[in-house]
Amino acid sequence: MSDAMRLSVFKTYKLYVGGKFPRSESGRVYEVTDSKGKWLANAPLSSRKDARDAVVAARKAFGGWSGATAYNRGQILYRIAEMLEGRKDQFVREVAQSEGLSKSKAADVVDAAIDRWVWYAGWTDKIAQVVGGANPVAGPYFNLSTPEPTGVVTIVAPQESSFLGLVSVVAPVIATGNTAVVIASEKAPLPALSLGEVLATSDLPGGVVNVLCGRTAEIAAPLAAHQDVNGIDLTGADEVLAKELEVAAADNLKRVLRPQAVDFSADPGTHRLTSFLETKTVWHPTGSLGASGSAY
Repeated sequence: MSDAMRLSVFKTYKLYVGGKFPRSESGRVYEVTDSKGKWLANAPLSSRKDARDAVVAARKAFGGWSGATAYNRGQILYRIAEMLEGRKDQFVREVAQSEGLSKSKAADVVDAAIDRWVWYAGWTDKIAQVVGGANPVAGPYFNLSTPEPTGVVTIVAPQESSFLGLVSVVAPVIATGNTAVVIASEKAPLPALSLGEVLATSDLPGGVVNVLCGRTAEIAAPLAAHQDVNGIDLTGADEVLAKELEVAAADNLKRVLRPQAVDFSADPGTHRLTSFLETKTVWHPTGSLGASGSAY
């Protein structure tokens, strides 16, 4: 059958919450267009109820994900990179359309995003050695500091960098054992929604990453005030919205990563890995210290 005789099969983009693909609870959608205003798809317009459902899913997944070994989390993140590599053509097309890039430039962006994911996968079992350790103390004690994940983190994804920026803010949050509720770029949500499809076919447990899209301010407001959200990354919020969200986040002392100018193509460093980590310090007696040394 020739292409001229086939009906077009348009893709239905859905949210990714708790390992499943629901439409918005509200039943609403909004038009997503390319950089020239051409219609690309109808995306779900997330509601406050969707946001609350995403937090419930993230909290449910937190115990298992934070309790997994760092090595296991690294394996799972690397598996996600494998899946991204296998669907590279799709992401190149979506990034090119969303950001108005040529195919070759979009391919470079996607390659960088996959490499960035692999980079964070390699950090899962190493970050504790960088920010933790044994502390010298006066007395017969072991004093050990170890990093632990903060909990459920809301991420306002970058508005302009729909894929490389997205990966750069999501990967470090989950690499360190947190779970995430991600608000995709309002004008370019398709790469984020497709990322949800990749996560669902990897080994990542459902609920570790939840992807919402729609009006950023409408979704972010209830999440910033949510009592079961432990941290919020404001990278994709403008100055006015960021201030409002920061005030709301103070109600339960959320950790807040304030927005700042970021070159996502540059070396990311470890800043985002440590932004949503807490340090637990444990004192343990070594026993009596005698002339011959310690007796444990």
